[in-house]
Amino acid sequence: MSDVLLIEKFKFINLESHLKRNNFSFETRPNAVFLAKKEGITVTLYKSGKLLITGKNVDDFKAYCLENFCHQTKFVDKSQIDSSIQVFEARIGTDESGKGDYFGHLSIAGVFVDSENTEQKLIDIGVKDSKLLSDTSIVKLDKQIKKLCRTSTISISPNKYNELYTKLENLNKLLAWGHARAIENLLQVNDCEKVISDQFGDEKLIENALMKNGKKIDLIQMPHAESDVAVAAASIIARAEFLRRLTEMSRKYKVTFPKGASDKTIEVGKELVKKYETGILHKVAKIHFKTTNKIIGN
Repeated sequence: MSDVLLIEKFKFINLESHLKRNNFSFETRPNAVFLAKKEGITVTLYKSGKLLITGKNVDDFKAYCLENFCHQTKFVDKSQIDSSIQVFEARIGTDESGKGDYFGHLSIAGVFVDSENTEQKLIDIGVKDSKLLSDTSIVKLDKQIKKLCRTSTISISPNKYNELYTKLENLNKLLAWGHARAIENLLQVNDCEKVISDQFGDEKLIENALMKNGKKIDLIQMPHAESDVAVAAASIIARAEFLRRLTEMSRKYKVTFPKGASDKTIEVGKELVKKYETGILHKVAKIHFKTTNKIIGN
């Protein structure tokens, strides 16, 4: 773990000038006035008025700050830092798409954010919860994210989905299996200790589905996890995969499959059953949805 120096009070203007004179490189960050880096030291001034210094050589920087810029300083553990200040940690984010769509695959994705620089690039290109983006933006961002990050995608076809759902009799168990596979795939090629996932059920479900590598990680499951850029990126990768598969299926059966589970979904389902008989639904839809009964008239 890097050392952390949190400075409560300081002479801000002189410090920024000093950093510039000593060839620190400056970057922008959300909620920060500036972020400056040089030789293993990162200095971030937050709009809250706090200064955070991180890196492997914090002690070398400490005396200078005490003498020239600070009236009060204290060392703090990461867990004690104010929630408004975020210390970067490499992490995997996971999310899924398609679980509320009657037609199409269930897609689960994992994205590994390996550095603060990568995280900032994801923010700069507009990565956010896929539910807030258009399909066009999702497809575009999918390509950009894959250039910046290592990703893993698990795509479960309707046929396989129905088979697994019958076996597991629980959607959350199926989701946990998919999230665990995406995590394990990334852990095979990346050194990572932290994973963030949206909380969709009992926290033990993903933990129990993880194998050897996954048992060592710090797994955080929380509501609205898409607020974290790694999870938001995963939501985009998963949604883009869902859209691709839905388009492929539409071409195969020469029908435009609608997203969601609306009246249009029922209409298209009835047309398919009329053309291919009831068995077609096992190949294109998640048949445990109540929509199935509305289509076949039971």
